[in-house]
Amino acid sequence: MAEVGLVRFAGVALSVADATVSRYRTAFSKHQFTQPQLLAVLCLMRYEDWTFREAEVRLSEHGELRSALRLHSVPDYTTLYRFLARLDPNDIDRALNEVVGRMLGRRRRRATVGVDGTGLAPGAASSYFIRRIEHFGQPRRSWKHWLKWLAVVDLKRQLILSQKARQAPWNDCATLRALVSSAHRHTPIGCVLADAEFDSERNHTFCRQQLKADSVIPAKRRSSCSASGVRLEMREHFPSEKYSLRSLIESVFSAVKRKLSARAPGRTVHTQSLQALLLGLAYDIYRFWLSPC
Repeated sequence: MAEVGLVRFAGVALSVADATVSRYRTAFSKHQFTQPQLLAVLCLMRYEDWTFREAEVRLSEHGELRSALRLHSVPDYTTLYRFLARLDPNDIDRALNEVVGRMLGRRRRRATVGVDGTGLAPGAASSYFIRRIEHFGQPRRSWKHWLKWLAVVDLKRQLILSQKARQAPWNDCATLRALVSSAHRHTPIGCVLADAEFDSERNHTFCRQQLKADSVIPAKRRSSCSASGVRLEMREHFPSEKYSLRSLIESVFSAVKRKLSARAPGRTVHTQSLQALLLGLAYDIYRFWLSPC
């Protein structure tokens, strides 16, 4: 990454982890590495798209990186994997909120947010390679299931406010309320823009009555059914100009996949979900250093 160096990224990742994660998991820990150090290493892995073995090698070769992470020795790749396996997703959420709080500061205006999801590959196989072998008559090798990463993004600052990951294909219309509520706890929301997957009168009612925010969601689902309330308004007088801002969330997903990683590796859905959440955290740290604040 040319924009933000590894040492600089590692320093802020450790600072965020120190503020959100306890030093040791139990009183009987070996006290060789702290939890903030290991969490910072995992963020660094997502930032550079390293495997566990690659992370061990890179840390052993990079003295300045070890110094930034305050490491006296290099953690084994199995240590990193075991820490990831027992990592609590709530710890990642708290670290994400810490980065958002540092970036936004005390002046927090009502934000226009976009809600959407994207797929992440569960392995390292190239999608181009898969399409090519299918083109030449080989058996289909596409994934039956993949990981879906959902995010609420501040469209002006290009910052992830809340996130969730789960196995796909799945319709996530009902998840909008929980995601937006999580973002609203630390960032006042003035307008919610989402695609037709999240179209429901309940979602409109939640945004407008609970959050006192505007909501723009195309009423295209169940087009044969009669619409009423806000959904009818969306069909008859859709605010296309305001909704055009929603495309900025696609720019965020594109930046994550181009600059960081398009994968959420792991043998289980739980591990893949943690990898996706760490990817969002690594992206916010990346944005924190790029944006003037």
